[in-house]
Amino acid sequence: MTDAQTPAPVPFVDLSAIHGPLHERLMAVIEATVTTNRFIMGPEITAFEEELAAFCSSEFALGCSSGTDALVMALMALGIGPGDEVITTAFTFAATAMSIVRVGATPVFADIDPASFNLDPGAVEAAITPNTRAIMPVHLFGRSCDMDALQNIAAQYDLQVIEDAAQAIGAEWGGKRVGSIGDVGCFSFFPAKNLGAFGDGGGVTTNDPELHAKLKTIRVQGASRRYYHDMVGGNFRLDALQAAILRVKLPELESWTDSRQDNAFRYQDLFYSRALTEAVVLPAAGPGRHVYNQFTLRVLNGRRDTAMNALKAAKVGCAVYYPVPLHLQPAFASYSGGEGSLPNTETASAEALSIPVAPGLKPDQQERVVDVLAGALR
Repeated sequence: MTDAQTPAPVPFVDLSAIHGPLHERLMAVIEATVTTNRFIMGPEITAFEEELAAFCSSEFALGCSSGTDALVMALMALGIGPGDEVITTAFTFAATAMSIVRVGATPVFADIDPASFNLDPGAVEAAITPNTRAIMPVHLFGRSCDMDALQNIAAQYDLQVIEDAAQAIGAEWGGKRVGSIGDVGCFSFFPAKNLGAFGDGGGVTTNDPELHAKLKTIRVQGASRRYYHDMVGGNFRLDALQAAILRVKLPELESWTDSRQDNAFRYQDLFYSRALTEAVVLPAAGPGRHVYNQFTLRVLNGRRDTAMNALKAAKVGCAVYYPVPLHLQPAFASYSGGEGSLPNTETASAEALSIPVAPGLKPDQQERVVDVLAGALR
């Protein structure tokens, strides 16, 4: 095959397809921010927070420096610290558990539901001890956890719920947007997320006015007014430039979500038409509203690496989230039951493979992705 006949690479996420149509508007708000020299806090932050709260169906929203810091702020605002336990998942990005350790609390890892990749409510309840203070569910890959079950458990045992919605802005459970269901919702605006900034950024949502006031204070070094510090906080501010960029992008998010869902549904058809459903397990669309931050397969029969290597050889973007679960990572060894303690989590880490699903992905590119997998797995 000549170079002219070689198919073009299929990127995992094509940010140029997302940003290209918005280029003039993005450059305009960047120039306006530079012109005004308002880089810290100010009207762009306030406006973005109002728009974010409305999008998430939450009473309050705050911009902050990253999704990781959003989790830290939430834990600090709830007074969680040394001696406290927070139940969460080991099948997630390390920031989830690291935020718990950073405030001096203990992460307790519960196993996942193999169908959803999310926390198994039964495993959560079994992990509760007298020291448990909170549950930190992660709405992984854009699909909500079973928030009815988790909220019921939290109410029964008088626990707080901190939603790690870093991958799931716009997802829903029972008609409610994630981030508006628990006590606090935490979001990431890392560039590759469904709503991404031009660098790091995050957000926190809550319906509790007292908690909102505490979060605002924590965000600016614990100061309710300049140089007067009521509590220990941090430098957790969102840059005004990032807020201005996110304000341009937020109105486009629903259409981008529609595109992700269309791509996911097309994959379902393609995998069935190529008779691949015995080689892979496809992600379920629901219950709830799945916003497909990732389209993550389970590749069965120990053939995940075979599939991944075939995609890479064909210059098709792919990724493994997450190759080593947190309870088997050295950083969390002292909080772990060791290998075999979370069997569903460990199986997911051995089988999960994410393929392109972001806006800008074309139907012929999706056909190529599935054809490469068909060639590798049949």
